[in-house]
Amino acid sequence: MKTAIVTDSTAYIPNEIREKYHIHMIPLNVIFGNEVYQEEVDISASEFYTEVKHRDLPKTSQPPIGQFVELFESLAKEYDAVISIHLSSGISGTYQGAVSAGTMVEGIKVYAFDSEISCMVQGFYAIESAELALKGEDPLAIIAHLEELKKTARAYFMVDDLSHLQRGGRLSGAAAFFGSLLQVKPLLHFVDKVIVPFEKIRTRKKALKRISDLLGEDALSGGEYRAVVIHANREEEAKEWKTELEALYPNVEFAVSYFGPVIGTHLGEGGMGMGWMKKIN
Repeated sequence: MKTAIVTDSTAYIPNEIREKYHIHMIPLNVIFGNEVYQEEVDISASEFYTEVKHRDLPKTSQPPIGQFVELFESLAKEYDAVISIHLSSGISGTYQGAVSAGTMVEGIKVYAFDSEISCMVQGFYAIESAELALKGEDPLAIIAHLEELKKTARAYFMVDDLSHLQRGGRLSGAAAFFGSLLQVKPLLHFVDKVIVPFEKIRTRKKALKRISDLLGEDALSGGEYRAVVIHANREEEAKEWKTELEALYPNVEFAVSYFGPVIGTHLGEGGMGMGWMKKIN
């Protein structure tokens, strides 16, 4: 059985890696007024952070179901199955769009997977799936592997300004409490598919140290991990943090990624985070 791997643009997988593993990408949209841009296609992260400095904050939208149907029908010419991996269904309808589109195409079986997270941690699922698909693994076995990985997946991120998340309705829980505090860098994470507060921390430096310690709680318990430092237009700071982390945790394979236009719309510039999962054979 030949299995295709699809993910959406919020996985922020570099083009060269998508091409290497034959990962297909369906873009979400950012909307400035009447102008619609497909992220990772029409607008890059750096272009977005430049643009948003002198324009009103855009809106975002999920891909239309027809775009999924068109992609799946195209893949049906070459593949028997599709594993379609998407950002958390608690913050976007993209996953449900893939589910619905899967019932509308013939000649190919669509397995939609809710990552319950986003950004490059979502990308890890797609890359792992692609590696297994290229080895000829059965799609059900790949989905089972993803469910095992999900048990070990974590992500924590710090934002400079909660107003974007509050306005966009992406933050659940004690948002007003955190938002009313001055000089606080709130840590957030995903719980039950939605973004909720984790802890309030006084400074940016202490917030990053706390995230590092949380990784350590997992990494120092044994096994090998892959992790990614994720930034909102703070690439140099992200690279410096990655270097520090590599010295602390030699059993962790680190990468650097970014919060692209769609996620950056809701987080705002200056955010920083890290996600990781255990390597499971």
